Amino acid sequence: MSHSAEPLPMTARRSGPLRGEARVPGDKSISHRALILGALSVGETHITGLLEGQDVLDTAKAMQAFGARVERLGIGEWKVNGVGVGGFAEPEGVIDCGNSGTGVRLIMGAMATTPITATFTGDASLSRRPMGRVTDPLELFGAEVTAREGKRLPATIRGAADPVPLRYKTPVASAQIKSAVLLAGLNAPGETVVIESEPTRDHTERMLAGFGASIRTETTDEGHVITLQGRPELKPQPVAVPRDPSSAAFPVAAALIVPGSEIRVPGVSRNPTRDGLYVTLLEMGADIAFENPREEGGEPVADLVVRHGPLQGVTVPPERAASMIDEFPILSVIACFAEGTTVMQGVHELRVKESDRIDAMAVGLRANGAEVEDTPDTMTVHGRGGLKGGATCATHLDHRIAMSFLVAGLASEQPIRVDDGGPIATSFPDFLPLMRGLGAQID
Repeated sequence: MSHSAEPLPMTARRSGPLRGEARVPGDKSISHRALILGALSVGETHITGLLEGQDVLDTAKAMQAFGARVERLGIGEWKVNGVGVGGFAEPEGVIDCGNSGTGVRLIMGAMATTPITATFTGDASLSRRPMGRVTDPLELFGAEVTAREGKRLPATIRGAADPVPLRYKTPVASAQIKSAVLLAGLNAPGETVVIESEPTRDHTERMLAGFGASIRTETTDEGHVITLQGRPELKPQPVAVPRDPSSAAFPVAAALIVPGSEIRVPGVSRNPTRDGLYVTLLEMGADIAFENPREEGGEPVADLVVRHGPLQGVTVPPERAASMIDEFPILSVIACFAEGTTVMQGVHELRVKESDRIDAMAVGLRANGAEVEDTPDTMTVHGRGGLKGGATCATHLDHRIAMSFLVAGLASEQPIRVDDGGPIATSFPDFLPLMRGLGAQID
């Protein structure tokens, strides 16, 4: 199920109670960053729990292309022998990042202040996504960028020979922009400063500090301010990747909407910059318990126990959007099975993800009998405690769209089909066996 495979239609049917333990894969965001910072360190970084989805594997290949030694030791266990900050070699071939917006944008940042040239490409979905939001600040460091019309892939970056530090206010709430600028700032002299109007996921800051960088965050009148001291010597670290809360959202959602269900999802990240979906679900009345809270790899984690029960529609405020930006598709499904109206605000960023996720979900849910309204920055679902189903949904090469509609089919009156489940492998390669193991009927 790679991003270059033939379409793989899948159908989900109404299922009995879901039971058991759902060991979801490692966090995708942290997996990308562990590979990249391991490659920018001097010495060997040992990683456990790495997500072995296609997106992360493409980042591992890219780090090899830039001169790091990357080796798989076992399931989820990898080691990276890094080349140090500023030590990337010029790759011989094109860097293919597949379907991964996170991968390509972070790697661009990591190489943009080293005097080498690299060309980046991706699949049809990634090639439609805007790169200007990242390449614009990279050019301010001194990098030169040549891209397709609309600043889209393929793109060639000539890294800055004499980079200058940057003070940059992000135009939108985006951890990818922030992280690209911080990674570029590693090889710039002096202090690089990123200013956000609202905090986004902070894995990059946490991991940079863990690898020995001098980085601080503070809240000022300007906003959320992150300051990085350039040209550190990053020290290799063991990285234990927690389980991905975005992947956990799918079995959690299935258990919430399939009557009689009760599942356990161990070791899920509870990072507050990623926790918006779970805050929202609790507001909806979801029966979710967070057991055995602890810290793993510098990240707070807990075991989730999830049971089916009644849900009520809520309004999700715009300031919460950044902490759950990848979870709005599956929340729109859950909202169909709630009673009352759910309003999701501040969701404009979903229109420039792997697909226009607002449009894809609205069209697919309406085809399956839901009442959905959308604007450029909102999505509203009028929940009626269930969903008719019966339609085939277009996934637009988007893994989260595919998984969301398959989860919907587990509790809808009639089966729901997706035109292509292949892209699921980019983030959740074991989705099908895991869900079937809980009792889900997915063909």
